Amino acid sequence: MKIASSALAACAGLLLAAACAVPGAAAAAEPAVQTQAQAPDAAAAARIGWWRQARFGMFIHWGLYAIPGRGEWVQFSEQIPTGEYAKLADRFKPAHFDPDGWAQLAKSAGMKYMVFTSRHHDGFAMFDDGANPFSSTKTAAHRDFVAGYVKAARKAGMHVGLYYSPLDWRYPGFFFPDLQRASAEAMRAQYHRQMRELLSNYGKIDVLWFDGGETDWLNFGGDWTAAQWQKRPAGKHYAGGFDWQHDKVYAMLRRLQPNVVINGRADMKEDFHAREGDGALGDYDDQHPWELCTTIAGAWGYQPNMAPKPLKHYIQLLANVAGRDGNLLLNVGPDPDGRIDPEQAQRLREIGAWLGKHGDSIYGTRGGPFLPGTWGASTRSGNTIYVHVLAWPGETLTLPAIPARIVSASVLGGGAARVEQSAQRIEISVPPAARDDMDTVVALQLDSPAAALAPVR
Repeated sequence: MKIASSALAACAGLLLAAACAVPGAAAAAEPAVQTQAQAPDAAAAARIGWWRQARFGMFIHWGLYAIPGRGEWVQFSEQIPTGEYAKLADRFKPAHFDPDGWAQLAKSAGMKYMVFTSRHHDGFAMFDDGANPFSSTKTAAHRDFVAGYVKAARKAGMHVGLYYSPLDWRYPGFFFPDLQRASAEAMRAQYHRQMRELLSNYGKIDVLWFDGGETDWLNFGGDWTAAQWQKRPAGKHYAGGFDWQHDKVYAMLRRLQPNVVINGRADMKEDFHAREGDGALGDYDDQHPWELCTTIAGAWGYQPNMAPKPLKHYIQLLANVAGRDGNLLLNVGPDPDGRIDPEQAQRLREIGAWLGKHGDSIYGTRGGPFLPGTWGASTRSGNTIYVHVLAWPGETLTLPAIPARIVSASVLGGGAARVEQSAQRIEISVPPAARDDMDTVVALQLDSPAAALAPVR
């Protein structure tokens, strides 16, 4: 995944000194991703349909970085030489790799799809990459982890996603795409080859989750001038001669996997936009499909003893995401042996138990019509509006009027709700005993389709 920091300016000296090796920095600043407003074509609308219905998925960050246990950016942030880091592959022999267990955990959490890191920025391929020596099939594990994951996810009825990073820290060409052009082109050749393998060798792939492939992210969004690194100002783009040739990859993926949905982190026409981290929740958007990806605890990659947040946090986050018309992709980082932390797994099961009672207010819904506020958010499906009250403002919640008649109201999970509707407002009250401190979901049945209502605040 990407990280943001104000420390990149201090990295210039390190990068210059390592011009012929893989340079590094304490952190990387992520340039803003610009989403183009495009009217989706019929094929795009059809292939994104299942994804919009799913609403909730599992992200899995797992690779060599699980061994040091200091996050997936450990090689870069600690400036571990590539040769030394590569030795971790000799120790990567997970004794408890259980993709069926992962898939069943995702299912018990109420998740509908999974996204697994086929290759992160460190360059280690978790799949069969032919003669490439830096892969899980050619090192100590002697296993194709992507193959095991895909088989297990399909068996569990999950939609299958793969994360892939065109960026590879082993190539100086990423940091110096013009000075080290041959290296950049070799990195590009690897990207194109591995894309073909992942799209050809594992059956149907439902999600392709790119990271670090934007042209403007070359050298982490900066340029070198007179031996000084400077971050590109907002609106200024990479102007060098290197080209990822993403158009060729896009044509290939649409030919090999015509229904795969992709995010927008590789300068291709995106099916959905990625927002990263709890702080990127953002605003309501029902025009462009989007997803919030975040961690259940700590970094994306494994860190020991990282306790998850209280259940309330995840329930409210899920309600806030769905109420803004987005999906939630929640990450776990298995340990070096392939085990997911028991406390994190338990929290996932608790989310699933909540969804077992309240899933109708999440799955298959769209956000709105009441725009999110300090009180909570709303979702809708059919003739029903689900009001997710996350913080009662008092005895009564007052919402704006809508051009539809409320014919009944109830509390999901049990309980009565009182609703008074007028031409000016809607007032909802629920007895304290029927309220849920995490999320009181009030279902409002209308006399007409809820989807026809314009968003109101």
